[in-house]
Amino acid sequence: MAAEGFTTCLWFDGQAEEAANHYVSIFKNSRLGKVQRTTDAHAGPAGAVLTVEFEANGQRFLGLNGGPQFTFNEAVSFMVFCEDQEEVDHYWNRLLEGGGQESQCGWLKDKFGVSWQVIPTALLEMVNDPDPEKATRATQAMFSMRKIDIAEMRKAHAGG
Repeated sequence: MAAEGFTTCLWFDGQAEEAANHYVSIFKNSRLGKVQRTTDAHAGPAGAVLTVEFEANGQRFLGLNGGPQFTFNEAVSFMVFCEDQEEVDHYWNRLLEGGGQESQCGWLKDKFGVSWQVIPTALLEMVNDPDPEKATRATQAMFSMRKIDIAEMRKAHAGG
């Protein structure tokens, strides 16, 4: 990986390689990179994965098997912007695969505990409408949803 730019380090409890493979299978423009294995008994069993580099949707990550001391929470989430309902459904379903949890307003936690926001670009247009009544109706509709339903958002936005 290049020295410039940012790489997000994600701390896992033994699941870094599984997570990297999962994310790479979901997003376009993704690939696995270098896997570093332990050679020192202090870092875990010999040959266990210590870190795995990967790109998901063109973003660089380092999965670190750091142990159980730290866990993910909603203070940090990854936003996935979608062009249509098909994309929303794809990312929503794939990120929930294997034991994820739905939340409200397009938020979810995947099976590793990482928080995601699956956001159709149409939602942003509607909740930011210069007409405050339309924006309020769209926002209220969003508050009632788990996965965002673009058709229902458009109906509420239009006043129907």
